[in-house]
Amino acid sequence: MSIYEDEHARFDRPTRRSRPRTKDRPDYSRNPVALVVSIDRGRYRCKLDGRDVTAVRGRFVPRKGVLVGDRVRLDGDVSGDEGSLARIVEVEPRTTMLRRSSDDEDAFERPIVANATQLMIVTALADPPPREGMINRILVAAYDGHVAPILCLTKADLASPDAIIDTYAPLGLPIVVTDPDSDLTEVAELLRGEVTVLVGHSGVGKSTLMNRLVPGAARSTGAVSDVTGKGRHTSSSALALELPSGGWIIDTPGVRSFGISHVGPGTVIRAFPDLDEVTQDCPRGCTHTSAEPECALDAAVADGRLSAKRVAEVRRMERAFA
Repeated sequence: MSIYEDEHARFDRPTRRSRPRTKDRPDYSRNPVALVVSIDRGRYRCKLDGRDVTAVRGRFVPRKGVLVGDRVRLDGDVSGDEGSLARIVEVEPRTTMLRRSSDDEDAFERPIVANATQLMIVTALADPPPREGMINRILVAAYDGHVAPILCLTKADLASPDAIIDTYAPLGLPIVVTDPDSDLTEVAELLRGEVTVLVGHSGVGKSTLMNRLVPGAARSTGAVSDVTGKGRHTSSSALALELPSGGWIIDTPGVRSFGISHVGPGTVIRAFPDLDEVTQDCPRGCTHTSAEPECALDAAVADGRLSAKRVAEVRRMERAFA
């Protein structure tokens, strides 16, 4: 007789204890809403009624489901007292989300911040020199994320901003120019009442700008490497700070590449109003590549309305979706 036939030989395996499953989640609609201002090793620093509250994720919140800029509902100890710990139990619906990929071969999205209303592209005029390719890619990401772009040119004491201004003035976006001693009134006015994220190459002066706009911010700053000519990372994580005049500014770590493979086809051209307007004269089905015999972009380059350099750069980005 086998063990399966002898009922006396049977034995029960210990069952795993688990909570009964239910589709009904607790109602947190009356819990307080806080703003996530920084994230560090699983701890979320939130602003709630002007005080700092440290929180961890609740069981229903995905591991990577919380970004700086998110509005979240908190449960538990929200006093902000030393040693206190709250739980993030819900993330409020986002109005915007800024994303990038590491490069054009990597389709994996890397969310940067949530709920920003403006994106300030910070570009040094020298040390390190401006990279139009980087500016263009960030502009595309801003358009895709429904975030209004601003171009901020720093270190104007080292080089003239005229060439960059001439390139991007046709887009109609605000352009501000700063140096270490310049008056930042114009910049502060652009940021008033908004949630503005600073994005740019390492070493362009984002943290310096933030320190000047928010007294006491104490963001670390660094120099550009003499060997590589590239900026050194000084900010290791995103940080949101409240502006004295109202609104928030979010500093982000410097990036050395900005992939846009996560962006859908057609978004690239639409990010540049002057180019987008020209393509309205293209024949139906035109892909706007150099191989198209009647692409209106080529005609605009030929008669001087557009620069060949800009058209070539945009076509290079479009090829990422070919």
